[in-house]
Amino acid sequence: MPEFEYNGLLYLLILLPLVVFIFLYALNKRKKAIKKMGDKVLVDQLLLPFKRYALFARFLLLLFSITFLILAIANVRIATGSKGPARNGIDVMIALDVSKSMLAQDIQPSRLDKAKLLVSRLIDKLPDDRIGIVVFAGKAYLQMPLTADHSAAKMYLSAATPDAIPTQGTVIGDALTMCYRAFDSKEKKYKAVILISDGEDHDEKANKIASDMNNEGVIIYTIGVGSSMGSNIIDPATGQPKTDVQGNVVVTKLNEKELKDIAKSGGGTYQLLINSDLVANNLEKQIGTMDQRIVKDNSLNNYKSFFPYLIAMALIGMLIEFFMTERRSLKRMAKYGGTGVILLLWHVPAWAQAGKENIAEGNKLYNNKNYSAAEKEYEVALSKNPNSRIALYNMGNAAYKNKKIDEAIAAYDKAIPLMGNTEEKANAYYNKAVVLQNENRVDECIIAYKNALKLWPNHEDARQNLQKALRKKKQDEEKKKKDQENKDKDKQQQPKPQPSKMTKKEAEEKLEALMQQEKNLQDKMNKADAQSVNKPEKDW
Repeated sequence: MPEFEYNGLLYLLILLPLVVFIFLYALNKRKKAIKKMGDKVLVDQLLLPFKRYALFARFLLLLFSITFLILAIANVRIATGSKGPARNGIDVMIALDVSKSMLAQDIQPSRLDKAKLLVSRLIDKLPDDRIGIVVFAGKAYLQMPLTADHSAAKMYLSAATPDAIPTQGTVIGDALTMCYRAFDSKEKKYKAVILISDGEDHDEKANKIASDMNNEGVIIYTIGVGSSMGSNIIDPATGQPKTDVQGNVVVTKLNEKELKDIAKSGGGTYQLLINSDLVANNLEKQIGTMDQRIVKDNSLNNYKSFFPYLIAMALIGMLIEFFMTERRSLKRMAKYGGTGVILLLWHVPAWAQAGKENIAEGNKLYNNKNYSAAEKEYEVALSKNPNSRIALYNMGNAAYKNKKIDEAIAAYDKAIPLMGNTEEKANAYYNKAVVLQNENRVDECIIAYKNALKLWPNHEDARQNLQKALRKKKQDEEKKKKDQENKDKDKQQQPKPQPSKMTKKEAEEKLEALMQQEKNLQDKMNKADAQSVNKPEKDW
């Protein structure tokens, strides 16, 4: 069934009544001007060389062209099928705790690293399921919506750190609510949530939310990360144990009771994370016993777009209108103009579709992680159509995977001006910024993130990554300033002692006074040692 890719652009159709009104207003003024010219019979004879209805025909052609241009930029398309085969599976949302308590190292290398390893193993074991990720601490954020693109899921997983969320805490209830909103509300089953946390803070509303979700067909499994003995938290910035407001070292412990209660309310099970493979295998078996249905992912659909044909039709109308004349003696010009338009009808769609097959083949190779071959296919597509924004954008992704950083950035830079849609352009800026950030080109990536947010202010990933980049820049500047201060300090010369202006007699008196002070201090210390108990104080 035909659909529009950019439905919002259809509002431009309200321009058509405005164009009609302007035309009728101008036509009325023209009639009034003709009446003022003189005798009607004489005026009719003067206007005889002009065709009576040519003006209406030219206006209708112009209206026709504007309509087809608006439909073209809204992009009428038809889904031609999915890139992947139909699969039976369910929707799985992973709620990952990224609070600072997850940095505790009672589980090596840390609770968070161990949890991310489990999620990575679990993604590999659920190839037929759609997976989404929610990260939470003091707030919950949808890190990645449900998708069958598991390689993208791992990419988003690698970016899950405590720095991604400015507010600290453990709001398990909010995380469960965010997971529920990500599901299809029309379905009453085929849905599971995997909650991975240390349960550090008690969330009173979590059990109620878990019970309500279970009544809506959602099964909740919980994974505990940490130990009951607890551990301190090493601050990554200082390398020192974290302390509370009273200066006491913070000890964080696993709250198994809360996680078990949530699993019970959610109709699932609780597991303690000790061995990642064992827990992943158990979850795979438990999820495998749930009812499954055919998984559909519109993000992997192929579409056939009709905008080239619509643009061709609009150009035909414009050319006919341009060559059409209101004078009867210029009839042949319109005929020749129409012949040129017919030829254009055959060539424009073919040009616009050039390289589409190579892009599709490149996408297939990219999804199979054959990035070098995918890059070559995109190059072939660009040789056929150098202004293909899709080929340039995908080429940037493939070049980055092949560690060709400069080529990836150049491809994004070429693609950005060709993108008419603001979200597409914002995503291109975002991908460019990620490449620059991974290469530690902080100043450049900050500019790219800001450009993405100017186009799409609600781009949550761009906002979070920009905050990280700004913090990194501030840390680098402070370190550079501190290093410079130490360097300048080392260069300073030691002050030269001033020659004494004291007389010999004054010096002897000063020395005698100092010796007397030393004697008095020694007597005082000997007296204190005699009265004190021989027991040293604890200093560790």
